[in-house]
Amino acid sequence: RRGAIIPAGPDLFVPSGPVASPIDPARAEKVEDYGDTRRQTVSILDKIRGTLEAQGYAMRDIIKLTVFLVGDPAKAGAMDFAGMNEGFRQFFGTADNPETVARSTVQVVALTSPKYLVEIEAVAARGGRP
Repeated sequence: RRGAIIPAGPDLFVPSGPVASPIDPARAEKVEDYGDTRRQTVSILDKIRGTLEAQGYAMRDIIKLTVFLVGDPAKAGAMDFAGMNEGFRQFFGTADNPETVARSTVQVVALTSPKYLVEIEAVAARGGRP
C-alpha cells in the first residue's frame, strides 16, 4: 500500500512528538546517554505506544509518521536511516502488527537538544464507517 485510507468519520489522535528517554535516568547529559538512532527510535515508539494505549488506541491505528533525524556525529553528520528503520521494524510489519504506515523521514539540523537524534510525530485513526 502506498498511502493511508482514512474512513469517513474516524476519531483521530495526534500525540505530541516525543524524544528518547536516557538509557540510564541518572545519566542524561550527552547523546551517548540516549543511544544511537536505532535505540532512540525504539524509545520513542515505545512512548508513542504507551500514549496511544492510554487513549484506547494501538500501534496498528497509526496511519502516518513523520520522522525527524539529526545527522549522527558517529556517521560523519549523515542521518542514520538504516538505524531508524531497524527500530521502526520492531513495531511495524511484525507478527503482532503486520501493517506498516505512510511515513516521511527528513534530516534536520537540530532538535530541541543536541542529545537527541530522533523525533517522531504520529497520527492515529480508528473507527469511522467501513
